[in-house]
Amino acid sequence: MSTQFAKRPDEATLTRAWNGPLTRELVQRPSEFGLGKLPEKLYPDATATSVCGYCATGCSLRVHLKDGEAINLSADRDYPVNLGMACPKGWEALAPLEAEDRATMPLLRNNNGELAEVSWDVAMKAFVGRFKCIAEKHGPQALAWLGTGQLPNEELAFIGALCKFGMGMVHGDGNTRQCMATAVTAYKESFGFDAPPYSYADFEYSDVIVLVGSNLCITHPIMWQRVMRNRRKPEIVVIDPRRTETAMAATRHLPLAPKSDLALFYGLARQLIENDWIDHGFVSCHVEGYEALKQFLLDGPYDLPTVAAMSGLEEDGIHELARLIGSGKRVSLWWTMGVNQSYEGTRVAQSLINLALLTGNIGKPGTGANSITGQCNAMGSRLFSNSTNLIGGHKFSSAEDRAKVAGILDIPEENIPEQDSYAYDQILDAIERGEIKGLWVICTNPAHSWIHQGRFQEIREKLDCLVVQDMYHSTETVRIADIVLPAAGWGEKDGTFINSERRIGRIRKVRRAPGQALSDFHICQLLAHYWGCGDMFETWTSPEAVFKLLCELSQGQPCDISAIEDYAMVEACGGIQWPLRDAADFGTERRLFEDGRFFHPDGRARLVFEKPRALPEVPDEVYPFMLLTGRGTSSQWHTQTRTGKSTVLRKLYPQGCYVEIHPADAEMLGIAPQQSVRVESRRGSVVATAHVAATVTPGQVFLPMHYAAVNQLTHNSVDPYSRQPSYKACAVRVVPANART
Repeated sequence: MSTQFAKRPDEATLTRAWNGPLTRELVQRPSEFGLGKLPEKLYPDATATSVCGYCATGCSLRVHLKDGEAINLSADRDYPVNLGMACPKGWEALAPLEAEDRATMPLLRNNNGELAEVSWDVAMKAFVGRFKCIAEKHGPQALAWLGTGQLPNEELAFIGALCKFGMGMVHGDGNTRQCMATAVTAYKESFGFDAPPYSYADFEYSDVIVLVGSNLCITHPIMWQRVMRNRRKPEIVVIDPRRTETAMAATRHLPLAPKSDLALFYGLARQLIENDWIDHGFVSCHVEGYEALKQFLLDGPYDLPTVAAMSGLEEDGIHELARLIGSGKRVSLWWTMGVNQSYEGTRVAQSLINLALLTGNIGKPGTGANSITGQCNAMGSRLFSNSTNLIGGHKFSSAEDRAKVAGILDIPEENIPEQDSYAYDQILDAIERGEIKGLWVICTNPAHSWIHQGRFQEIREKLDCLVVQDMYHSTETVRIADIVLPAAGWGEKDGTFINSERRIGRIRKVRRAPGQALSDFHICQLLAHYWGCGDMFETWTSPEAVFKLLCELSQGQPCDISAIEDYAMVEACGGIQWPLRDAADFGTERRLFEDGRFFHPDGRARLVFEKPRALPEVPDEVYPFMLLTGRGTSSQWHTQTRTGKSTVLRKLYPQGCYVEIHPADAEMLGIAPQQSVRVESRRGSVVATAHVAATVTPGQVFLPMHYAAVNQLTHNSVDPYSRQPSYKACAVRVVPANART
């Protein structure tokens, strides 16, 4: 097939430009390359500030510079998020940039089946040629992309706009589906919009802090430090099957049976009703569905004895927790992946939202039904990536929204799809069916992280073309790609992130990307140029130019940030929480729903409930243990693609996979501490070192999610509403590593 390339420079010019990304030629004539204007040098200052690129706490780091390039960093004492604190990952944030396995050149799989270095020109021609061929043969629905919550808003917006408006794709999703989709769906149904209501200061203002499925000490250490700053002597209640570090530090630990949480929270709600611990004034004025929920709870098996039997908890403990929640004090309820990564996580999250609404614990300091975000910019992915909704929190199905977006971006309205995208798991199902033939994976590693890992490897064989865009050439997904595009990482690009408390923070370019690696923003400019839709993105000249478009697109939405003028304003304010419709309304801490109005058309919140579902897979005689998974240590992150590059961080966690098993189970199986064992499910097996400890109860084992083989075990099930995978519970057996099974 023939492909037209408008104003494409010759090969020699391209090579010169990318061999020196900041050369005089590129700076003076950026439009010829579609790269936008680049600075002649980075920062002459002694320091520059940048929000950390790991978790969604959103800490600010002071990056120390020498000759304009980063050499070290420290925590920012003036930023309202971390107040001079940083976790081990933050202190080591520069280390991954120096890794020996950085992707520095485009790679193309040759006729010998090997990935070989090629020029950007060759890589772009291959990408565009193969994807256009698939689209011509099978239609635009045969192409899809999988993004991430680890890119800045501006790059997420560019990728989503390029794919949907420029390249004509219908389907795209991000790895945010793996961490936050449940909370998003729950908030949309309950509040009318994806709206975490809190500020981190609420950790310090609460009288009762309830942490559900959250090992805050490990997963979000700086948030735990905010809890420790609370001078109100709060009750800290941890609800988790496992005796985590946070459970050990709490005032109360309720070790409920795995996945009995929905029944437990319905039981707590019934206790609130039966003891009249309800804020009737708040419910009457601001909440829909109270009578229906009351009838559901009183008619169902949610009385105290039944819930105690289902959850494995003492009746007195359940009653006392209900009393605390209904005490009239400031109560905040917090959850993370222990709730979200579940086959019924949406309803569990809503059962927590219900508790906050019933007691009026919303919109006031120290209160809230508060989801803690995973990745650094998962919220930006949700709002601006054009995947789960039309850019800016709009709806693809709304003609009014499509017209608004088309007008602001100056694109034909017919370029905007009227239908929603498939979710992540549905994209993979479509690949398996042969419906999707081309996949572009950006800054994520599904060959490691997706549930039932072996299935992903099999699905990949159904693709005609897999393009992977990453910092490293060594990830599991890169190794099976047809085309690899080398990307810049955090610290090598400009943009903004949105953290868990809705705070928009600035990230800075403080180093040059190695070799011919480009920022994802510049790769999008280049791809638009080669695809032939570069004119559509003529005004997308820099990340800041796109940020201003996003501010305009958000106007009138719950996430309205139209009053933000530019990056300088974001920095001067110490980050800005959305919404900000009027600059005069700025405050360093702001929470939603202070006026009692929610985002449904009638202004009222909804109480949402449903009968609990059965576990998709339960232990039996062959696989007698319930597998729990989660974060291992504060020095590990996701698939360890970045944390594994730091010699300091590697010293802080076990290098080999380990499994926590209760002493009674270890004795029964004849397993000694530190013995090599094999953990097996119906889908695969993992060799691990036995860590014998009472952190889990008999009948349960725990594996950290960071080790490559763990997701060979996990069950291929998802929440039906959020489409989020259920990583946290499946049936396994444990045998000595040398045993024959």
